[in-house]
Amino acid sequence: MIKVGALVAPTCYKQAIMSQLFSSVNIGNLQLKNRLVVSPMCQYSAKDGFANNWHLVHLGQFAIGGAAAVIQEATAVNPEGRISDGDLGLWDDRHIEKLREITEFIKANNSIPGIQLAHAGRKASSNKPWLGRNQFSPTDPQGWQTVAPSPIAFRAGDYEPQELDVSAIQNLIEQFGTATKRAIQAGYEIIELHAAHGYLIHQFLSPLSNLRTDSFGGIFENRIRFLIEIVKRVKQEITTQSLWVRISATDWAEAGWDLKQSITLSQQLYALGVDLIDVSSGGVVSYQKIDIGPTYQLPFATAIKENTKNNVATVGLIRTATEASEIITRKQADLILIARGFLDDPHLPLHFAKELDADIPWPKQYERAK
Repeated sequence: MIKVGALVAPTCYKQAIMSQLFSSVNIGNLQLKNRLVVSPMCQYSAKDGFANNWHLVHLGQFAIGGAAAVIQEATAVNPEGRISDGDLGLWDDRHIEKLREITEFIKANNSIPGIQLAHAGRKASSNKPWLGRNQFSPTDPQGWQTVAPSPIAFRAGDYEPQELDVSAIQNLIEQFGTATKRAIQAGYEIIELHAAHGYLIHQFLSPLSNLRTDSFGGIFENRIRFLIEIVKRVKQEITTQSLWVRISATDWAEAGWDLKQSITLSQQLYALGVDLIDVSSGGVVSYQKIDIGPTYQLPFATAIKENTKNNVATVGLIRTATEASEIITRKQADLILIARGFLDDPHLPLHFAKELDADIPWPKQYERAK
């Protein structure tokens, strides 16, 4: 029977528990100075996959603000793997130079740079969110032919993806490996594989999007094969870096990927040397029914932590210092990943610490505001 952790409950012993949020933790070969990590957030601001000063300032501000690690947005392993034509990429050695400038700045400000490597699969070739998110036709100048494990569009109005043959799958596995090599050359110390939110790896995992009958579809062992082979290939490049995998713990849809499968997968990833499971949910089908509320994804992370040997991170509507601190103190997760909260307040850890009466270092340039 799978144990599912309870949601955070109110507490009246604030002073006794607050310091744990700012305790250090070892994840693989890395020591994180606290438990607050910037979750990957697409900026849709690149050109031909190249980072620019927007990305430098966007990511660098979080290091100044006290985040233990800063994970860069979903970065495509090939041009067709981008969600939009504004996504970052790492399919070309020329992408490395600007990314190295970003990682050096993050490190210089006492944080750890990470990168999320991804392929959008059937959800690629899309417009920027502020322009409608519509999917472009393969013949549109802003679009391209999408690919997927099976020729099923994500939603009505999208274009049918091309089913990947085994040769193309093997090429993609290799591209994840070469992108990892470039990421390491660029200075990233955390490599996260994006196997969530309905993008290509998740499309292979879920029986709702993977209808294949070969060795990459059907039974559970076949549906996880693509991810397993990517992990094995990426591990060939890893030296001192920490390898993380983000998963959607459930599809929020009947007969889809679920928590039980997520736990079994996490056990296998642990055996392969993955250092942390970053637990999110949903995204693979348009008809999902998500029960959204504060810390709504925490029970999935806690269940994986309690039923495996994995380090786990939780993410999703964690809005307050008290919520974050209680999660760590109660050992419901090892790390807290926050996205929108950091957009709203790039110095979130500094302000959380002040709220919780925790004394942590501020940048000397900002100490007058402490």
